[in-house]
Amino acid sequence: MERKIANLIANLKRRNIDGIYIASKDEARERIKQLILKNATVGISGSKTLDEIGIVAFLESSNYEVFNQYKPGISREQSLQVRNLGSRADYFLSSCNAISEAGELVFFSAYGHRTSGIANADNVIVVCGLNKITPNLEQALKRSREHATILNCRRLDWKSACLSEGLCRKDICLAPDYKRMCCQVLIIESEINPERLKVIIVGEELGF
Repeated sequence: MERKIANLIANLKRRNIDGIYIASKDEARERIKQLILKNATVGISGSKTLDEIGIVAFLESSNYEVFNQYKPGISREQSLQVRNLGSRADYFLSSCNAISEAGELVFFSAYGHRTSGIANADNVIVVCGLNKITPNLEQALKRSREHATILNCRRLDWKSACLSEGLCRKDICLAPDYKRMCCQVLIIESEINPERLKVIIVGEELGF
């Protein structure tokens, strides 16, 4: 595993992406806080990985301005406004659905705020557990579509075509018959701006 991680970080570096290995989720939480400048604004994507790390509550308690679209009590319209602000924040935090050993990152999104934040924010921090590493891009896409998306649909009770049988049915999973979660696919193959994109690989299984 150590060799696999070292190769992955080297492959990320070749793609102008800063790969960082952190042994535990608690250490990852502390490292993320170190990476974010004081008084910065922070956007987030919906992520079980971020929930398990506890980074959002950690940043909010440390007086960062976090655009949290999941705060209790806000309306759907307010949530969408917060998502828009978050995708243009100083920092954007997310997890990936999968990452290939060659360093290609795969993200699925329903509304597009996740993919727009990752693609466009000035500083992006992606957190990834060991369970999300796949041998190649084909397997990364397969994992994203046939594993992560299905589990997220079950968790959030989305009426997607995959929900009943646990199988991807992208051929029929279309509105208005279904509420599809994997509407947009973002694949990051390389990064043109040095230091914009950081991938924190945590030595644990996290998220879906």
